[in-house]
Amino acid sequence: MSAVPATAPGGRYRWRVCALLLAATTINYVDRQVLGVLAPFLQDEIGWTEIEYGYIVMAFQAAYAIGLLCAGAVIDRFGTRIGYALAISIWSLAAMGHALAASVIGFVVARFALGLGEAGNFPAAIKTVAEWFPRRERALAVGIFNAGSNIGAILAPLMVPVVAAAWGWQAAFLCTGALSAAWLVVWLTRYRPPEQQPALSPAELAHIRSDPPEPAVKVPWLQLLRHRQAWSFVAAKFITDPVWWLFLFWLGKFLASEYGLSLATIGLPMIVVYLMADVGSIAGGWLAGRFVRLGWSMNRARKGAMLVCALCVAPVVLVTQVDNLWLAVGLIGLAMAGHQGWSANVLTLPSDMFPRQTVASVVGIGGFAGAVGGMAMSLFTGAQLQSTGSYGTIFLIAGSAYLVALLFVHLLAPRLDPARFELPRASGD
Repeated sequence: MSAVPATAPGGRYRWRVCALLLAATTINYVDRQVLGVLAPFLQDEIGWTEIEYGYIVMAFQAAYAIGLLCAGAVIDRFGTRIGYALAISIWSLAAMGHALAASVIGFVVARFALGLGEAGNFPAAIKTVAEWFPRRERALAVGIFNAGSNIGAILAPLMVPVVAAAWGWQAAFLCTGALSAAWLVVWLTRYRPPEQQPALSPAELAHIRSDPPEPAVKVPWLQLLRHRQAWSFVAAKFITDPVWWLFLFWLGKFLASEYGLSLATIGLPMIVVYLMADVGSIAGGWLAGRFVRLGWSMNRARKGAMLVCALCVAPVVLVTQVDNLWLAVGLIGLAMAGHQGWSANVLTLPSDMFPRQTVASVVGIGGFAGAVGGMAMSLFTGAQLQSTGSYGTIFLIAGSAYLVALLFVHLLAPRLDPARFELPRASGD
């Protein structure tokens, strides 16, 4: 069943834009996963150590954090059409640049450049959603394009080994970089803001702009941090994004060490987990819209959906206590579905509380906090496993993080009221 409403007011062109965002996010995750798929082979080919591979991974995370901090301001300054194009141009060139790497330093440089470029995806995509969708539809739109992160995580292990086996590992990086370049051509030739898009009907434009008008304000980047609404988003990202990074980097190692899976048998459990995450991404966005249609306020609907998603993650604390592989896969899949549903709503908070002109900046600040939290989680996880060999404390933190984060969101933004900015005074007053 389609997640897009059967009765689309005035037309469905905005959902075509959402499909473009889904494609970009899918390519984003394919590009970042290529190295992980090829790492065992490249470790023999290039000769790096485990510590050196850790440096390569950290180069991407550090650049991603820096890029998120800067990308939002750039996108707010130049707009989504040009800002998104700049971001994907950088990550396309960086992805293909991996093919030129022949040493640890080469891969560190390529990963750093990839992290800088890929950091622009979510600020640009969320700002695009804020421009193209009324508030009541934004969580669903975010949930749909955010599902691309799971699709990309599934496609990479299916596609990359085939390309690498046929044409060499360099071809895998060139192929995924070419996908980014192809998307860029479509974006630049087809995308325009709603008011400039000739294919958009007047009725659909009126639907998109059906929310109360927002003040046209220019807000200095640091001034955003004076508002509790911004800190509610920052807190949510800092506390819960590390759990997603944990799943991305440690899920395969956990399944292999706890259940004896090999490279040949680990694929199916991971595909099931990411398919469940896909369902959660769309369902979490749909749920908030459903609550609104039932007459709930936006505040109650958004936080109600976030609570449901947080409760879906909580049972993952039990995963180290089960002996059955598929029961463990079910618990982890439910947690990842909960995270993606949570993200569909959390990523909508900036557009709920801030003017469209500032959304990308707020998203970038929160993304930076989430990436820093992710680096801290990686360091903690490695140290914990080195000293105890147990995942118990790690999954205890993962399962409780979302309820803690929801508490912070509610305390900092109890009604999700829009942030208030002083409008410039007219001259002569």
